[in-house]
Formats: sequence, C-alpha cells, structure tokens
Amino acid sequence: MKSICIKTNDLDKINYLLNLLENTQQENICFSCNSFKHYDNIIIHYTGIDLESFISTTSELLSCLVIDFYEERLIKRLIFLNYFYFDIHERNTVFKICLENLSENSIYHFNDRYKLLLDCFNSYLLEKKQLNLEGFVNFRLKKYIKYLSELIDEAVNQYIVEREYWEFISLLKVYVSSEISSVKVVHLVYNNNQSFLLDEKQNVIDIKKNMFKARYLSDISFSSNDYALNTLLDILPQKIYVHLADKNINEFINTLLLIFENRVEICKRL
Repeated sequence: MKSICIKTNDLDKINYLLNLLENTQQENICFSCNSFKHYDNIIIHYTGIDLESFISTTSELLSCLVIDFYEERLIKRLIFLNYFYFDIHERNTVFKICLENLSENSIYHFNDRYKLLLDCFNSYLLEKKQLNLEGFVNFRLKKYIKYLSELIDEAVNQYIVEREYWEFISLLKVYVSSEISSVKVVHLVYNNNQSFLLDEKQNVIDIKKNMFKARYLSDISFSSNDYALNTLLDILPQKIYVHLADKNINEFINTLLLIFENRVEICKRL
C-alpha cells in the first residue's frame, strides 16, 4: 500500500483537491482530510498494484492545482523580483501581456507547463510520502519557474517594443502638426504589402530619392512602405487618399492613420 499526505492550510485548495479526488477514475484509492495544529492533511491511500499509475494520477491533480491556484501569483511575484525597477503600471501591463501569451494560440501552451509540473510531482512522490504544498511550489519547481521567467522576459520585450512604438508615433504626430504642408493631395496605392505614391494628377512619385531625409526607420532593409512613409513625412501632404486593393487595414495603414490622423482617407477605388 502507498499513502501520500498533502499538507496545506488553504481551505479552497483542500476543497479543490477533494473534489478532484472524488471524481478521479483511479481505482483502489481512499482519502481523508484531517485538521492538525498548523495544517490540514489530505491523506490518500492506494491499495492497488499499479503504483506508477497512482503516482501519475496524483501528480496530475496537483499539477492542475498549481496552474489554477498558483500560476498567476507566481508570475506577479517573478515580475516584481526580476523587474523591481518597473513602476506599478508597467508591471501590471507586463502581467496582462503574460496572461495573453498563456492563451491557447500562444507558444506558451498549457501542455508545456503541465508537463513540467507533472514531471516534478512524479519524481518527488515516487520517493516521498509527504508533500507540503506551499513549500513544494516555492522551492521545488525550478524548471516550471524558469519557464514562467522566460514567459515574463518575452512579455517585457513586447512591452518595450510597443512603448517605443507609441513614443515614436507621438513624436511624428508632433512633427506633422508643427510643419507646413507642401503638397495638397497624395494618393497611396497599397497592394500585397507594397506601397506606391501618386500625386494629385496620378503621376508616380519617386519615393526612394527622399530617403536621405528619413525620419522613420523600421529596420536595416527598407521596404516600399518605409520609403513611402518617409516620403509622406518629407512632403507632408494636406490630404492622403489610401487605396486598398484587398480592403485590408493592416499595421502599416494603421500607422499612417495614427501619424497623419484626419489627413488620411481610406478609399474604395482610385
């Protein structure tokens, strides 16, 4: 027979585990909950012969508990410890990004975190009979904690990139509003992520010749969008008519709308 004692003083976690145990498909187990001076103990007895299956089932329940009860708290604590120099608004923003990155469509899948926890509980319970839940979470989940730290680092990178983007947009908006327009109308034709500029008579504007005056640089290898945006920032048209071949307003078009605001008009056709 194998017995496992799980110690905690949190009633919500106790009820959570008891509920999972009541609904488990594992055979040959019985369990009880007893209160002592410092902890309530959930004791699980297994009378079968498939010990690995029992340990695996118990580890699955505990892994789910950690994700449901501890994960967000651990992320907040790691953000505070690793990025203590961030103010509370920045930490909250990073935390929000972390939660978004833990969604089903993210690279940080539930199954990856679950497996890390499962391995930790499995290896421990094969050797030990008692498990202090708080102590285990705080000191024995190194790989899981490392995974959450990487999640946070990625969220911080996203936050910094987005913050710098908005700061730069703000600077460009100030520049656009403070300078005098030299051109009345420009048409921007956008197709397959490529930009073409036409003057009010629909003659092609040479967008590359203005790059030496560049005020916006997105990366080292310039695209037609970079050339077009820098040309628009150089000539500052009073009105920009945007013609979308696929009617898709993507990041580049949104950037134009943010910088030039009411100067931009989305058109259905030339």
